[in-house]
Amino acid sequence: MTKKSKDEFYSLVEDITNNQKFNKLNKEIHHGISRFDHSLRVAKWTYLVAKCLHMKKKEETTRAALLHDFYIDKDLEGQRGIKKLGTHPNMALQNSLEYYALNAMQQDIITKHMFPCTLNLPKYKETWLVSVIDKIVSTYEMLRFKASLYIGIYLLFMFEIIRLPR
Repeated sequence: MTKKSKDEFYSLVEDITNNQKFNKLNKEIHHGISRFDHSLRVAKWTYLVAKCLHMKKKEETTRAALLHDFYIDKDLEGQRGIKKLGTHPNMALQNSLEYYALNAMQQDIITKHMFPCTLNLPKYKETWLVSVIDKIVSTYEMLRFKASLYIGIYLLFMFEIIRLPR
């Protein structure tokens, strides 16, 4: 990202990244990193791709991309797996609307970014963009951070560097 693009991006999302509740995402683990970092990565890539494609609504799309996972685990207490995949977009929208005025497209991005897991078909091309970028970023993070952690732990036990009590 060029310095100019980086400056544009951060001025566009500064109010969100400075939001006290949004900053709680720094303590939430997501794909082996914080949910804050994951959301920021999705938003940066969305901004860059939208800019390259000369999309008219790149600012609104970028902001919605940043808010797509705006929930803390306490919001979804007791939910795991498939249920959490389906309900977290609505919680993210609820939290986002508490602080920001969002148009219909931004709401669609947040609630439908989990397509096809949620079976809610995206209505806007911007929603499709964020959904695809979220999948790519999530796959990268899982392979880069989470998988390497599991492989490392497995190797430690395999080579008996850590021994289980017998």
